[in-house]
This record gives sequence, C-alpha cells and structure tokens, in this order.
Amino acid sequence: CGKIFKYTFRQKMLFNSFVFLHFFLPIFLVLYFAIDHRKTQNIILLLFSLLFYAWGEGVVVGILLLSAVIDYNAAKLIDKGHKRVGLWLSILFNLGILFYFKYVNFFIENINTGLGMELALLDVALPIGISFFTFQTMSYTIDVYRGEVKASDDFLSFATYVAMFPQLIAGPIVRYAQVEHDLAHRNTTWSQVAKGIERFIIGFAKKMILANYFALIADDVFHSSIAELHFLDAWLGIFAYTLQIFFDFSAYSDMAIGLGLMLGFTFPENFNYPYISKSIKEFWRRWHMTMSTWFRDYVYISLGGNRVSRSRVYVNLFVVFMVTGLWHGASWNFIVWGLLHGAVIVLERLFPVFFEKLPTGIRWIYTMLVVMLAWVFFKTVDLEEALLYISRMFTFDVELVSFLRIYHIDMKFMLFTGIALVLCTPIAWTKVIAPAKHALPRFRYGYYILLGMVFMLSLFYLSSSTYDPFIYFRF
Repeated sequence: CGKIFKYTFRQKMLFNSFVFLHFFLPIFLVLYFAIDHRKTQNIILLLFSLLFYAWGEGVVVGILLLSAVIDYNAAKLIDKGHKRVGLWLSILFNLGILFYFKYVNFFIENINTGLGMELALLDVALPIGISFFTFQTMSYTIDVYRGEVKASDDFLSFATYVAMFPQLIAGPIVRYAQVEHDLAHRNTTWSQVAKGIERFIIGFAKKMILANYFALIADDVFHSSIAELHFLDAWLGIFAYTLQIFFDFSAYSDMAIGLGLMLGFTFPENFNYPYISKSIKEFWRRWHMTMSTWFRDYVYISLGGNRVSRSRVYVNLFVVFMVTGLWHGASWNFIVWGLLHGAVIVLERLFPVFFEKLPTGIRWIYTMLVVMLAWVFFKTVDLEEALLYISRMFTFDVELVSFLRIYHIDMKFMLFTGIALVLCTPIAWTKVIAPAKHALPRFRYGYYILLGMVFMLSLFYLSSSTYDPFIYFRF
C-alpha cells in the first residue's frame, strides 16, 4: 500500500485519475457543501486547489502563488495611478516565467544550431498549466489597465480565482470579470449541481471511451515506421488523431465546466462543434474559443486589429497565429502549425468571393483537409517527420494488406467512429436529447439512467486500462 501511495503521489492529478475521483473530489465536495459561507468556501476551494496543483508538482506550486501575489499587487499599482509600472510588472513577470520554464531550452537549442555553439541546456521541468494560468492573470491586469474591471481588494478571492482547480491546468481560460461576482455572491442550487454532474460525466465518458480509443490507433500509426506507411494507414492515423484531440481536449473542458457548475461558477464554453466548420476562420470561432478570443482581444487588437491597412492586417494575423502556435509548445512544429492556419485565413480574406461561392460540401472538405494536415505538425516530433508523414498520405500504393491486417477495421471501430462523428455535430443534442428531455419526462428519467451506466462504463475503462494520455497536459 505504501508503494502504491508513493507512486500515486508522484503522478499529476487529473480529473480522470483514480485519486481525484475516489478521494480528492468526494472529500472536497463534502467539506465545501458542509459550510454555507462564501469566504470559508473560498478558503476551502483555495487550499484544495493548491493541493491539487502540488500533487505531483511539489514546490512548483510556489510559482502559482507568486503569480497571484505579483498580479494582485500589479493591479493595485494600476489602480493607484501607476498604470504602466503595474502593467509591465505583470507582463514581464508572467512572460518571464513562461519563457524560463517553457522556452529557454528551445531558445538555447536554436542558438546552438544557428551559431554552431555548445551552450548547455538547463535542467528545467515544465509546470503543468503554466500557459493557462499566466494568460489568465495577465488578462486580469490588462483589463484593469483598460478600465474594464476594478482591481480586487480581496486577495483571498483573487488567489482563489488564480488557483481554482477545475480550470487550472487546461482551461477554459477564465477572465476575472467572468467570475468576479460568483467569487463573492454565488448561489449554488441543486439544479445547477445536477447540471454540473451531467456535464462532468459527459466529459469523463468522452475522454475515457472515445479519446483513449482513438489515441491507441493514432499512436500505433505514428509510432510505426512512417517511411513504410501505406497511404491508407497514414490517413487512418491522422483521422484517429483528429478525433482524439477533439474528444480529449473538449472532454477536459466539459469536466471543468461541470465542476464549475457544481461549485456555483459559470465558466465560458471552449468548443462549439469545430469540425462542422466551413472555413478556417469559422474553425477558430469554434475551436478552443477562450484561447482564440484571448489572442484576439490582447494580441490582435493591441497590434491594431482591423483598424490598420490591409497589408498590416495580414501581418497581424501571421503574428497572432505564430504566437498561438508557440503558445502550445517550444517547437518549430507548433509554429508551422500556427502559421499554416494563419496563411489559410489570409487567403480566405484575400479571395472571399471565391471561397463563398464554393458548394457547402466542398468548403467543409477543404476545411477539414487543412485542419487534418495541420494536425500532422501538432502530432509529430519534428518538421522532417511531419513532412515525411504528409508525403505518405499522398503516396498512393495499391497494396491494402497491411492496412487491413494491422489495424483490424472491425465492428468496434465502426461503432466508435459512428458515435464520434455524430457527437462532432450538434444533431444528437439539439435535435434529439435536449427536446426529448424537456418534452418527455419518461425519456428524461431514462436518459439519467443511461448517463449513470455510461459513467460506470467509463470507470471500468479507467480501472482496466493503463493507457490514458492527455494531450493538453503538456501545455
């Protein structure tokens, strides 16, 4: 038991982990709802959030606390009239720790490659969620600087906002203005708690049943010898990864939003069926919406947005998408991924009539083709591997034996793919489940029974599988 405990403690705590579901969350909820006093609840939420982050991260939790202290005081400086001092204190601190922990070795590696030097890499461990909480706290000080929110006078509430475990390590990116009222005056109803539980179960099932299934296929293909891949193998791999990354990340957002509802907070939506998009511009209105709006409001608009010349607008778009790619990780693959999306959006702006006159089906196919090709850069480890993989996607071999023999396209694959494709559209929810829940009480009871069965099945997958990757865990 001692060995098991030590091993568990060394692991990062995620929503789909055994220790979170069976120990952390039940104990936290009992203590949280046992006391109907907002300040005390905030203390409990803050302490458990720090424990959540420290579990597996250890003393790095000090970075999180330091970030809260710096940005709280930076906002106070802005509020007292020292606007530029406070703003730059926040920006330099947050970008400084982000650069040190996430990009310093990438920077050193490129200096070594470009200048032929042999600088030693630093022994730096990447704290989980650093990209998310630094962007959250920067949005707070920028909003205070712009006069869109008032500087908080309650450090406890602000620290609770910064460290809040439901959205700490993978978003959604929540702005202070979106939870400012709830931090002090939230009113948690049992109806809201029930909606939160429902949303959490849906996300948990998407992660454990669908995302992990497609992850096995994607990793099997990408970890094989890419140079020898049949073109159908290559398409199968990126198809599986396209579904994996959506169900993986949207599932975690669902669970975060569900936990927020249980506690009385309304977090912003992060996904809106991105794979039904008919342009890359629309895709970014539906994919990781809190991140894309963050870059729009704090980078694109700060660069001039649409208020500058047309050529400058295009430059701004390239800058934003390059930074978007770099935000995801210290790799040229992520930068190329971002620039590819930026280039296509610029083309859509340059030739709007051409794209708008295309048939709807063609626009959807073109969008998904761009998205899937870009995901290759997201999945592979370097540019050479990404380009080799894409070349295999378009090398049309006649032999099909390896495709059918290795990946066993069986009934389970057909069933899971069918379910996944339906869930990538709003049809199942808006056309069937939601109307029936409101109109037919018997269906509603049956739906909740089904939801309970899905939760039990997801727990079974959790307990029986040793393969449980989480893509955005490393960002």
